[in-house]
Amino acid sequence: METEHLEKRFGILAVEKGFITADQVIEALKIQVMEDIEKGKHRLIGRILLEQGLITLSQINDLLGLLGKNIPLFKEQ
Repeated sequence: METEHLEKRFGILAVEKGFITADQVIEALKIQVMEDIEKGKHRLIGRILLEQGLITLSQINDLLGLLGKNIPLFKEQ
């Protein structure tokens, strides 16, 4: 079955917007997968990038809006 529209992923969109590099997405995905395997803990890619200081809350919320998730999932602490 062919689909004409594939939803963009958070990391890909972040790279396309120039917020981060492809290498930074790959490293964050490695962290995500290792945590899933070793700790049974799943963190969102945006949270990982934020905690590494690679992306801002404003950028995350912009990306979520573009993905059709109009509610901010991250709030400043």
